[in-house]
Amino acid sequence: MTDRPQEVRPTDARKLQILGAIVEDYVSTREPVGSKSLLDRHELGVSAATVRNDMSSLEEEGLIHQPHTSAGRVPTDKGYRAFVDHVATVKPLSAPERRAIQTLLEDAGDVEELLSRTVRLLAQTTQQVAMVQYPARRQARIRHVELVKVADSLLLLVLITESGRVDQRTVPVTAGMPAEFYLDLRDQLNRAVAGREVTGLSHPLQDLVDSLPPADRPAVAEVAEALSALAATRAEDRIMMAGTANLARSAQDFARDVEPLLDVLEEQLVLLRLFTEMHVSPGAVEVRIGSELQDRALDQAALVGAGYGAGSHLAILGPSRMDYVTGISTVQAIARYVSRYLE
Repeated sequence: MTDRPQEVRPTDARKLQILGAIVEDYVSTREPVGSKSLLDRHELGVSAATVRNDMSSLEEEGLIHQPHTSAGRVPTDKGYRAFVDHVATVKPLSAPERRAIQTLLEDAGDVEELLSRTVRLLAQTTQQVAMVQYPARRQARIRHVELVKVADSLLLLVLITESGRVDQRTVPVTAGMPAEFYLDLRDQLNRAVAGREVTGLSHPLQDLVDSLPPADRPAVAEVAEALSALAATRAEDRIMMAGTANLARSAQDFARDVEPLLDVLEEQLVLLRLFTEMHVSPGAVEVRIGSELQDRALDQAALVGAGYGAGSHLAILGPSRMDYVTGISTVQAIARYVSRYLE
């Protein structure tokens, strides 16, 4: 979870309190929240006029909006982000909850069973889609890259790993460089990536592109991007998932059909990218909301993830209107239990 500020001005603290109340009520009721209902449900300690003024300020700041005329207000993605960063607090699990998690996970016979139990527990507890990335392990290493120009605007890219597996792909190119250019590029690529794991190519390939004359960079960048994509198909990353049916219960939270989101879950490539982009230590939590997920199919979704073990992650995915307090607390607690199991 992102760092909270050291101090908040009193007026801001009051507005954050009202924002927190709006998020809490909207998550629980799915109904736009008005000033009267806020005063009825929460001990805010201020007048109705103050609540209305603060709601107007929150709307001007883009933290809440009015979906319909004469309706109450609902949080925006920016509002959810402010709530997560400044209002939400980790709720300690109760003793029975801790014992239930510990009993379920400690009784697992091996890592496969541990992850299966973990992902089911996450889905059941949060009522979201739960995902667990398999523990990081040694990836396939590259033995050789072959590059052949087969037509004026077409290359054949071949990737051979140390295990002997051969993958190939035809690559459309727009740079129009001669065949000799790509023969020389093949040698440079092999010097840059031979012996490296398929998941560790981004930096050496970028260094290669940056080291070349500016006129050559577009042509090299085309090939480097294609090689990265081909190598990604050899990664051994896998994701175990549970609770996809929970999306059906949240369908009304998505303005568009949930089918594109289901496609993302089935293909897993976007999910693997999200896990790869996480930089959280075991037990620490990261929250991404809406456009922060950088995929149109997920622009009304949110992901709460945590690290466990060495470089692996678990997460829940659901609508941006999710119970962040429960989600953050549960993901963090279970990630810590799984980390301890694998020590």
